[in-house]
Amino acid sequence: MTFSPYLREGARVGLRPFRLADGPEFTARAHESRELHHPWLFPPVTVEDYEPYATRLIGDEARAGFLVCERETGAIAGFVNINNIVQGAFRCGALGYGAFAHAAGRGLLREALGLVLAHAFAEPGEGGLGLHRLEANVQPGNTASIALVRGAGFRLEGFSPDFLYVDGAWRDHERWAVTAEMPRP
Repeated sequence: MTFSPYLREGARVGLRPFRLADGPEFTARAHESRELHHPWLFPPVTVEDYEPYATRLIGDEARAGFLVCERETGAIAGFVNINNIVQGAFRCGALGYGAFAHAAGRGLLREALGLVLAHAFAEPGEGGLGLHRLEANVQPGNTASIALVRGAGFRLEGFSPDFLYVDGAWRDHERWAVTAEMPRP
């Protein structure tokens, strides 16, 4: 049996949990990607900011963080986080994600999102999270993010004015969601 560092693997990417030791690479990639991410996303760009960010993803049962790594090199290509996980009758979580500049436009995050959905919807006995629903709240002008969730099988469910505080202001967001039963590409 061959050991794999990944929770899930696709043809080009693997998903693995965040580690504190990933701080230098993650923050260097985030720093290089500031122009790509602005004004939608602000991942930590210093190791000092990365540590509490990663610690929350590692130690909080209401969150699950996944680094998207290129299988060929192991380089971090992006991340997908599931936040606000609620179990019980709801079994839902909210997605946050981003590709790093060197990996943007190559379809790596699309592949990774499919792996995250498979992991989130798999039952705990199968190594998954046992969720029923995932939501993505996306600013209407973020066409790349909308294309990503639409391509992953999410449906548009509504519009929320002044939904999240991003880049110094309350921003409108479209609400996209997918459930375990919905067909996905």
